Amino acid sequence: MREIYDPQKHRVPIKIWADTVEADAMLQLDALAAMPYVHHHIAAMPDVHVGFGATIGSVFGAKDAIVPSAVGVDIGCGMAAVETNIAADVLKRRDYENIVELIYQTIPVGFKGHKTKQDWEGFDYESPFDKLNQAIQTEGRQKLGTLGGGNHFIELQADERDFLWIMIHSGSRRAGFQIANFYIKEAAALSKKRGTGERRDLESLPLDSELGDAYRRDMEWAQRYALENRRRMMESVIDVILDYLDDPEGFQAEPAINIHHNYAALERHFGEDVWVHRKGATFAGAGKKGIIPGSMGTKSYIVEGLGSAESFTSCSHGAGRVMGRKQAIRRLQLKDVEKSMKDIVAPLSKKILDEAPQAYKDIDSVMSQQQDLVRAEVVLRPMAVVKGTGD
Repeated sequence: MREIYDPQKHRVPIKIWADTVEADAMLQLDALAAMPYVHHHIAAMPDVHVGFGATIGSVFGAKDAIVPSAVGVDIGCGMAAVETNIAADVLKRRDYENIVELIYQTIPVGFKGHKTKQDWEGFDYESPFDKLNQAIQTEGRQKLGTLGGGNHFIELQADERDFLWIMIHSGSRRAGFQIANFYIKEAAALSKKRGTGERRDLESLPLDSELGDAYRRDMEWAQRYALENRRRMMESVIDVILDYLDDPEGFQAEPAINIHHNYAALERHFGEDVWVHRKGATFAGAGKKGIIPGSMGTKSYIVEGLGSAESFTSCSHGAGRVMGRKQAIRRLQLKDVEKSMKDIVAPLSKKILDEAPQAYKDIDSVMSQQQDLVRAEVVLRPMAVVKGTGD
């Protein structure tokens, strides 16, 4: 970890676990470090890269304020992982191809949702804003238990002992996106009215205001939705595997690890109760289980947090991009991606070149840069990948 502090442009130091930080991401960190709400310092994870407003892979605490863009537009986006008692090599390539096909038939991906509205006790919740209630009751009900697109995935993986794992990356889908965008705009308008001097796309909401309290409650609903979204997909994937097995009665699965990496939570750090914002970062409290996925086609890790105070008990949420999506599509060749993933069942096409392993940092390098934040417990290699296109 290294620390950067320039009193001419920073209110607080920036502590960086990444060996290198791209120029645009560094400019974002500089801007964030000048904001009046930041508590003590900013922590930049090894997978840090440029994002909308606040940098992806940034962690900081704010006292009595919350920053919608520093939570992100996919509120509650995160990971779920389950260990099974199935030997991964019992399933042959054709078996994995069949299971992937069945998952696609079972779980809507990309922009798709369920044909019927889903039931969940969380839909009893009401936002103070009719526009957001409409999103919750329409998009929310149709897309609960669906994957999405972009960097979201379902993977079948094998650990060092050759046991099969199921891993899912997804968030709060369209309802969470609409909540995020609504409050990002409201924060910008309020900041302009108050004359806070906060940088564009880094505007905050005071938690003692009606608007700030409304965002907190809607954000926490979106986090619960994201947890339920991953839980339902995990249940669906297990059902697919059970239907495929010759002896489903012998199947066993460990309790799921189900965590966020786009969220804010009230925690105590450096003597103050503050709202810790983790945008593309995972909670890594002492002894806490976590998931750090690699890019499509590369290793992932199950980790245990070491409780680092300097990182606000956080770690990276994945490998982190080295190419923007458009850049990856322009520069990468499908044949090269197919060659690098020849042993993995995956729906490769030009549509998902932006998710190729070559568009991401090396996950082993990322892990080596955060040995003081987490301890690797399980190394997973991908066997089959389900991806979507769209939101």
